[in-house]
Amino acid sequence: MQQPLHNVCLIDDDKIYQFTARKILESTGLAKKILSFYNGSEAIGFLKQSFTTDQNELPDVIFLDINMPVMNGWQFLEEYHKINDRFQKTITIFVVSSSVDDCDIKRSKEFSEVADYIVKPINRLKYQQLIEGLKPASS
Repeated sequence: MQQPLHNVCLIDDDKIYQFTARKILESTGLAKKILSFYNGSEAIGFLKQSFTTDQNELPDVIFLDINMPVMNGWQFLEEYHKINDRFQKTITIFVVSSSVDDCDIKRSKEFSEVADYIVKPINRLKYQQLIEGLKPASS
């Protein structure tokens, strides 16, 4: 049985990470669409715009970096927490960081929207496991 395809969102200021993550995600065959944002502010803007447009464009999963300019991952999560009840679908968020600091890991658990904290780099198998573990995407 073929896995359902998902809308995937990458929020990370590192262009090399964005490029490699996109290529890896494409190679899994599980991504219907890959959205890319270089800071949390861009991503929040897109999500807020989706209230009034097509919510089918919303991501099923977000891979969120912590350390970014303009709006970092923590600020994104605080803003997301204020608006997520307006979405008609569940969006799974994975915090993705090169930080192995226990404080960051504990802080990520304070947000009910965060499914897990993943330490970079992420290989193809890990992306595949995370995406296959999602609830079925709405078509």
